[in-house]
Amino acid sequence: MQNSEALALTAALLSAAADLTQRINDRVVARGFEVRPAHGFAFTRLAPDGATVTDLAVYLGVTKQAASQLVEELVRKGYVERRPHPGDARARLVVLTEQGWACTRAAEEAAAEAVREWVDVLGESEVRALTDRLGRIAPYGPLRPIW
Repeated sequence: MQNSEALALTAALLSAAADLTQRINDRVVARGFEVRPAHGFAFTRLAPDGATVTDLAVYLGVTKQAASQLVEELVRKGYVERRPHPGDARARLVVLTEQGWACTRAAEEAAAEAVREWVDVLGESEVRALTDRLGRIAPYGPLRPIW
């Protein structure tokens, strides 16, 4: 693969990811939730069993202070709450509230709608193949949102 082809692939993947993130967020907001993309990335780490602020910071690739600020914002908006950590008396577990779960369900619906648009363009078999191929090369682990 030539450098120019690699650059074109890089640009296409980054553009698709950014567009998908924005379309999902726009649809979640349209459903009445006051969120931004970073919240959605945090929700993926908090579901299903919660996480500490430190866990969230590592997952998002931010400082503990930035993760703490994000958690404070989500607490104020009613999406998460802090609970005693079952395994560590010194730590607090951040968990989704019912409103946080409702927002997560709205994001799942929005993601399905966005992917259906890809199916309309590429066809279902091509989207399945794309999913398989990206799954083989995409690293499992932290999501690095653009703040």
